[in-house]
Amino acid sequence: MMTSRERVMAAIEHREPDRVPVDLGGHRSSGIMAIAYHKLKQYLGISSGNIYVYDFVQQLAIVEPLILERFGVDTVELGRGFALGPKDWRDWVLPDGTPCKIPSFIHPVQVNGDWHIYASDEGQSPANLIAVQKKGSLYFEQTCFPWLTYTGDDFSNLRDAMDQVMWATLGSPPAPIGFDDDGLARLAAGAKALRASTDRAVIGLFGGNLMEWGQFLFRMDNFLMLLAGEPRRMHKFLDTLVAYHLDNLKKFLSAVGPYIDILLFGDDLGMQHGPQISSRMYRAFFFPRHKLLWQTAKRLADVKVMLHSCGSVAAYIPMFIEAGLDILQPLQTSARDMEPATLKREFGKDLCLWGGACDTQHVLPCGTPEEVAADVRQRVATFAPGGGFVFQQVHNIMADVPPENVVAMLDAVNPVEQS
Repeated sequence: MMTSRERVMAAIEHREPDRVPVDLGGHRSSGIMAIAYHKLKQYLGISSGNIYVYDFVQQLAIVEPLILERFGVDTVELGRGFALGPKDWRDWVLPDGTPCKIPSFIHPVQVNGDWHIYASDEGQSPANLIAVQKKGSLYFEQTCFPWLTYTGDDFSNLRDAMDQVMWATLGSPPAPIGFDDDGLARLAAGAKALRASTDRAVIGLFGGNLMEWGQFLFRMDNFLMLLAGEPRRMHKFLDTLVAYHLDNLKKFLSAVGPYIDILLFGDDLGMQHGPQISSRMYRAFFFPRHKLLWQTAKRLADVKVMLHSCGSVAAYIPMFIEAGLDILQPLQTSARDMEPATLKREFGKDLCLWGGACDTQHVLPCGTPEEVAADVRQRVATFAPGGGFVFQQVHNIMADVPPENVVAMLDAVNPVEQS
């Protein structure tokens, strides 16, 4: 019988493992919202432990070892090697009133029933507001776009601008550890200890987003117009951004590279009905930069490279493969041109298809447990033969998903294992 790590690596290398590898919470798009996690624990009769919200923006819960074992989960995120003490967490309350713990470096402020996040050390004024969770909402929303009105081409203050964006400020563990000498030593120690404590495949979240950072800084509509209308300026911006990412990538992998198996990059490039930009524009702006980042990572460490991208990205997949990508997730199979059978037939020999294994738009939240299980069995039968597949649902399990559907989904992946 394979270990979890062997099982995942076999699948990535297109060898059929002893059973389908399972990912639940191995990264920030295969997890479960804290509200749904609390309900799952109650359904399973688990009363021990707390609800730890490690991803504050999406309000994702740390999946505890008891549940990882229950469902045969084969992955673990690098962040689980950090924030291990009481001082690393503070009390908070989820939108449904459930008590929870959040990272202690995050300081939400309640204002007229809403929750506000302000830029660090800048004071609680509207000008310094970077994120809001409106009363009744389940998420935080970005409110500050630092370069919304900027018209220059000097991007040397990139780091300062990024610090005003909630996706940077509200990071998840190992944040807020930095990349100075002390931070790198702490990263290496935590990664080494995690590697020694588990036989699961360890996923290190790097990010290295390109398209998304343009959208975070300039706002989505403006950035798309700038790519079309001011290409020279945007190439200069992207060159500055890539140089920043490369510097961080070298530091990050110098510390954790020996202890992780998979390095995760992110860039949401697709929409429901097609990619955000044409294939020609992707090749001009992003393909060479993705290629540089991904191949640099492989040169620096013995890691497999994973890209997270939601939406319809089928048009880009041949270029992903050309650029050296090993794994694509979460496979939004309800988006145009992302049908499981087509993805497996056209790309399954060259790319590990990680996800797409339960429809989270319609079936998981709205179906019966029997319908959920049937959806999983059909998708696994399509994706799994010959390897090149790791199970995860299409993105995170949302707050309104019934716990019996979560159990039905995970128990259907490897039914022999559950019998």
